[in-house]
Amino acid sequence: MGSGQVTDWQGKNVTVAGLGVSGVPAARVLHGLGAKVTVVNDGDDARAREQAAGLEALGVTVRLGDGDTLPEGTELIVTAPGWKPDKPLFAAADEAGVPVWGDVELAWRLRKPDAAPWLAVTGTNGKTTTVQMLASILTAAGLRTAAVGNIGVSLLDAVLGEERYDVLAVELSSYQLHWAPSLRAHSAAVLNLAPDHLDWHGSMEAYARDKGRVYEGNRVACVYNVADKATEDLVREADVEEGCRAVGFTLGTPGPSQLGVVEGILVDRAFVEDRHRNAQELAEVSDVRPPAPHNIANALAAAALARAYGVPAGAVRDGLRAFTPDAHRIAHVADVDEVAYVDDSKATNTHAAQASLAAYESIVWIAGGLAKGATFDELVAASAKRLRGAVLIGRDRALIREALARHAPEVPVVDLDRTDTGAMLQAVQEARRLARPGDTVLLAPACASMDMFANYNKRGDAFAQAVRELGA
Repeated sequence: MGSGQVTDWQGKNVTVAGLGVSGVPAARVLHGLGAKVTVVNDGDDARAREQAAGLEALGVTVRLGDGDTLPEGTELIVTAPGWKPDKPLFAAADEAGVPVWGDVELAWRLRKPDAAPWLAVTGTNGKTTTVQMLASILTAAGLRTAAVGNIGVSLLDAVLGEERYDVLAVELSSYQLHWAPSLRAHSAAVLNLAPDHLDWHGSMEAYARDKGRVYEGNRVACVYNVADKATEDLVREADVEEGCRAVGFTLGTPGPSQLGVVEGILVDRAFVEDRHRNAQELAEVSDVRPPAPHNIANALAAAALARAYGVPAGAVRDGLRAFTPDAHRIAHVADVDEVAYVDDSKATNTHAAQASLAAYESIVWIAGGLAKGATFDELVAASAKRLRGAVLIGRDRALIREALARHAPEVPVVDLDRTDTGAMLQAVQEARRLARPGDTVLLAPACASMDMFANYNKRGDAFAQAVRELGA
């Protein structure tokens, strides 16, 4: 099972680690190819039993409640991306010399010989938006494409289905990259790097190393963030194909081999003739929705990958104009009494919240939830001068309150000591009390939502509902 395609799966003993969104399709595909598939799963709840029954009906063996023991005779493990590298199952595989692939690696190995190349995007924040922008630009250029990976169409469906694609826009998480050793993209971007998922990777160095895998073997362009030196360092360390270029994106004036912004215009000085003297206009800042700084950076990264694939400038503009961001990503809900209310519930970590706060001048900030081990000093210090007030909710709100006391002691803070879902209505009412005409009330929690809400979508919905009640 070295590199290259595995052509004969007949009778191969493959263990699939984990049911769920990647495990079930992987088990089905491998079984269909003739492999002898055993699925192991930690959980043994009603949902797992239901999924197991569906697979067992096909002839797949399923072991519930034991995800740690390596089944006898295993020749390959295909793991769900979320399974941590330090699990006993993987230690046993290592000892037995059994390779471990993720679902992305499996999809890469199962591609047809003339398969569509991959344009890959990773980073701590902005991946989904950037991949959707990229797919919109590629579509505007008349190319058959899909947004795949962590979003949209499953990668296995994309590479094995009837639909023939010209090129794929692929979102990849650090987990997926960890388990995808032979992936080689046409071109790839790392949007940014900030501490996240460190409980899974074990250290910031390991997290960065897994993100950097996206550049391995790139053919045309490694796209990096000029404002985030760590992304450029990853390009330097990558082993790429001869002739592959480093292409930066910046919110400032671009140098040669960069994309950037000049007087409200997105311009390309990388994919043009004589890039030392010439620049190509791609789009206006107003073509990007919303035109917040971090979202313009996303648009530039998407444009760089599209241009690396040879897309004309006009398609960049048309694709950005046609793109509508997903809900709960810096979404304007309403204006009430000359105060704007903005839902960025998707800002579930400090890096995302800082980008969100940087988009507005005078803010009443609604924040808090599950901190996931994060610290808030850097975020508060960077944003203090923009804060009119803060309303804190959720289990770990004290961590934010203490950071505000250290770095923004003059900012009034309302600390809501309740974690029921009705707390959001009260938070919005308190924010209204603190706000003045021209301010923005911004939900950018910098925390996960699960202490109070099922997910960040439900949290954003509760905010929007509370704002509508104000307006009424």
